[in-house]
Parts: sequence; C-alpha cells; structure tokens
Amino acid sequence: MLTKTWTALVLVLALIATACGGDDTSGEGDGGGGAGTIVISGSSTVEPISARNAQKFAELNPDVTISVEGPGTGDGFKKFCAGATDISGASRAIQDSESEDCAANGVDYVELNVAIDGLSVLTSINNTAVGCLDFKDLYALIGPESLGFDNWSQASALGSELGATHAPYPDAPLVITAPGEESGTYDTFVEFVIEDLAEERGQENAARLDYVASPNDNTIISGIAGSDTSLGWVGYAFFVENQDTVAALAVDDGESGCVEPTSESIADGSYPLSRPLFIYVNTSKAAAKQELVDYVDFYLSEDGLASVGETGYVALADYSETTGAWANR
Repeated sequence: MLTKTWTALVLVLALIATACGGDDTSGEGDGGGGAGTIVISGSSTVEPISARNAQKFAELNPDVTISVEGPGTGDGFKKFCAGATDISGASRAIQDSESEDCAANGVDYVELNVAIDGLSVLTSINNTAVGCLDFKDLYALIGPESLGFDNWSQASALGSELGATHAPYPDAPLVITAPGEESGTYDTFVEFVIEDLAEERGQENAARLDYVASPNDNTIISGIAGSDTSLGWVGYAFFVENQDTVAALAVDDGESGCVEPTSESIADGSYPLSRPLFIYVNTSKAAAKQELVDYVDFYLSEDGLASVGETGYVALADYSETTGAWANR
C-alpha cells in the first residue's frame, strides 16, 4: 500500500518532473513529452492518487513540472476558483457558492469522478469495547451537543435520548482526532451523520469544535493510534495503510445493520459512508496547456486509473461517464 509514501513525497513532487531524470519510458498515456507546468491542489484524500499519477506521468514526460498539495477540498477550491491552480482534487462535489466564485473569476471547469472512497470511522486497535456505531451514536459522541465530553460515558444519556443503538457507552477517555472544517472529509461526515439530526433538534449543522483537528491525514492517524479509546475518521486508504495501529468501526445507517468498510462494501454502496472522489480541471487552462491535457488523458488511461487501487481506493465499475465528460469538455 502506497498512500503514506505518496503523501510524504508531496513536497518533493513540486519538482519531481525535473528531478526524476530524463529516462523516457514508453507506456500508455504518454502525452508526447512537451514542457510545461501543472499545479494541483485540494483534497488530502484525493492527493495520493494525483501524486501517484504525477510520478508516473513525470517518468514519461521529464520536462513537465508537477506540484501536488492537499490542504483540503475547501481550501483547494478557493485557489482553483481564483485561477491559481490547474486541477483541484475534491472529496465532495463543488458547492454552489464555490461554483459562483469560479464563475465570477471566469474559471470554467469540468468535474471528473475518478474513484470511490469509504469514509472510515476509526479507533485504536486496542479498543475492544466498541465495534459498531450507528449515525445516532456518532451524533451523540461527535455532534454539536457533545461539546466538552471527554469520556465516552458522558454521551450515554444523549445517545439513549436519540435512540442510538449502542448506548450506553464505556467509561473510558474519549479522545477525538479528525479533519477540520477546511476538509471535504469533514463536510461529508457532517452531511451524512450530523445534518439531519442537527436540523431536527435545532442545533448548529457542525461537528463539535473541541476535538483535535488536522488537515493532515497521517497526523489524524497518529492521534487515533495514540489513545486506546480514541475516535476519528479519515478516507479509506489511510485506514488500509495503517491497520497495524488503527481499527475501523462498522457503521449502521439505521437500515442495513453494521457494515464494515471494505473495497466490496464501498464499491456496491452498502457501506453507509461511501462517497465519490473528484478532480476538477480548469478547461480554459486545458485549452492553452497541452501538458495539462496530456496529464488528464494519462490520469484517465488504464495505467492512470490503476493508481486508484494502488493508493488504496476503489475504482468505478464504469468510467464511461467520466471519460465522456472529459472528451466533451
């Protein structure tokens, strides 16, 4: 599994095309070796896929410089809609307000669904007291009404009031490490788990704001691994990469029972926190930069799409809609 490797290399990738040497190897998706630069920002979840493809593409096109960073989906769209980047990775679809910002700045784009992720709710491998949580359990532990809870048991009364399946909770420290508000992974968690209950109960549509938040998925993994009764969430690939230190909790959406995140349950949608992953490409820049077209062509080639599985995510069963959107941009 390569997720951790590509994330660690992300700063190096800013100059990888010129630093990797000039040995040109033939292969599918070779864009012809033209010089130029490509700037990619956005989701830390999508970052490993784009970084993996940046390395593959640079080996075929040593004169193209590619930078890849993952400050978060929201921060990525700010840069993208200001015209500062060529591609924005996203772990959620672009929001209306962000699309309006793009339009105001004359940034046209095409949305490309490149993979499926299962947002994984994690704890330490040493936590044997909890194995499955439903959405009401998660709301009781992480929602806006749980502010200040530093022991699982403090959420028991709220969980019981909500009708949560697994309340009461153990008498154990509750240490939460998870993405912050700049992250699409945060937005997705709030949308799936908190939004409906928060609206029903007249609460703010947000997670509690007193946990340890980080835009870096490996920092989140370290925080979750560092406490025996921890709680948090990240993209599936980061769980798969770190199964020696963290465990994924099964999730119950109230209809299907407890479902663990696996490549199969994510692919068929039975895992309740499955979600699409995207890249957004600035079409005006694509019209002016052949290297950008070549990179996206490579991304959607057989070798490029292989990076989805190589970095721990789940490929789409059918990419015809994605390739059609790119061809018709």
